[in-house]
Amino acid sequence: MLIENYDISNLIALVNSNHILAVDGLSRSGKTTFVEHLSDYLKKEGIDYTIFHIDDHIVKRSQRYNTGFEEWYEYFYLQWDVDKLRKNLFEKLRECQHVELPFYDNKTDRHDNRKIKLPQDGLIIIEGVFLQRKEWKDFYDKVLFLNCSRQKRFSRESEKTKLNREKFEKRYWQAEEYYINSFTPIKFADTIIET
Repeated sequence: MLIENYDISNLIALVNSNHILAVDGLSRSGKTTFVEHLSDYLKKEGIDYTIFHIDDHIVKRSQRYNTGFEEWYEYFYLQWDVDKLRKNLFEKLRECQHVELPFYDNKTDRHDNRKIKLPQDGLIIIEGVFLQRKEWKDFYDKVLFLNCSRQKRFSRESEKTKLNREKFEKRYWQAEEYYINSFTPIKFADTIIET
């Protein structure tokens, strides 16, 4: 992937201490891989940081599947408790020393609350899809968007997952199109990386 050749130090030059960085992008665009590379770089440079993966904080299945809404709507609007994350995560990032959040366990369909320490002199990284939605977009100092074609992203799915193409068409891809068309995340990102 091109992302592996991206010079992380270029990004660090954009983001000084005590900043909040959003790593936005659609499913399978390489966000987690990028954040792993960034984490390695920050460790090597001795920069304190905390990473939040937005998918760690999704709601229970019953709140996001078979709700009576269209599948794309469930994915975009019901996958997370957007307002609760705004209140318990985003609004606390600059003023608090820690946040307490529910972490979702896919196997048990349950949450456990964890207290996460925030760096007092370092970088806070938020990684996930739909990060530039209206409820969250104003909390970031810098936004990086990983841009990747749908065909390439779908090719990165497991063979078993690819068998359920209808779910992608009805749930994921429609929600992604809605996000791109309604919120124009590429236009508002500070840095775009083609992956």
